[in-house]
Amino acid sequence: MKSAPQVSIVIPLYNEEEVTPQLIERLIQLGDKVNFSLEFVMVNDGSTDNTAKLLSDNAKKDERFHCIFLSRNYGHQMAVTAGLKHARATEAIMIIDGDLQDPPELISAFREKLQEGYDVVYAIRKNRKESALRIFIYKLYYRIQNSVSNFNIPIDSGDFSMISRRVADHLNSMPEQSRYMRGLRSWVGFRQFGMEYERDARAAGKSSYSIKKLLELGFNGIFNFSEFPVRFITRLGLTAIVTSLAYLIYTIIKRIVYGNVPEGFTALIVAITLFSGVQLISLGLIGEYVLRIYNQVRNRPLFIVDKRIVEKEEVNG
Repeated sequence: MKSAPQVSIVIPLYNEEEVTPQLIERLIQLGDKVNFSLEFVMVNDGSTDNTAKLLSDNAKKDERFHCIFLSRNYGHQMAVTAGLKHARATEAIMIIDGDLQDPPELISAFREKLQEGYDVVYAIRKNRKESALRIFIYKLYYRIQNSVSNFNIPIDSGDFSMISRRVADHLNSMPEQSRYMRGLRSWVGFRQFGMEYERDARAAGKSSYSIKKLLELGFNGIFNFSEFPVRFITRLGLTAIVTSLAYLIYTIIKRIVYGNVPEGFTALIVAITLFSGVQLISLGLIGEYVLRIYNQVRNRPLFIVDKRIVEKEEVNG
């Protein structure tokens, strides 16, 4: 086996047969252009289309392509995790999405920043080629996340980044089941730098990130890195108690002044609905933490590798 590359580019892919040929072409051009050794770690996340065959055929022709085929679809964050664990780079690892919204050609600019002494260079999206509603939701979420997080998670930054070898090793040592890589990347600390870039539209195909997956990722970002939901329950309970006491005082005063108390079915229904809602919200928030504890203590592997293609040779697991 030849010496390890200086830089690895990790790319998770799920049903991206439309964009994969263009992605491979741009990566080949990039590899021929740069003056340092590169490895392209392509992670097939259980694709059901022709993506796996395209990756396999190319990897058996070009030894720079290191392909990992997961046993099923584990999700974007686990695919990134698999890529990090198998990346062989000695200097740095770059993470990009396979839809070419993240231009791999920024690799040299990112690497220059690492050579200045930074351990993490993350990309900040200046503009997004998406619908106005989706952009608004993203911006709102990032600002909510930043306001409730226990530490600073950069606003408008995604997984597109370059990390040093030692940061990658620290991330690989973390066994968390509910992965939120950009949060883990911020949590490890070290010197970090944000670089703005123009986010392109998808080169082809449609996003595999459904609303359900986006919500799951968003919940991981908040519940994994914030104590706010638990503290919110306390504040909600105190608010309910204060409201009850205020209503009790109002009832007593009305009894003393007017000689009667408020009556009616409507008031009873409102009170029951209010306190039932508080209890259900509290149980739901606690349940999110319990679910993460349950998933963690089972201690299952984060992913299972079906096969790999390394330096044109196919190996199992």
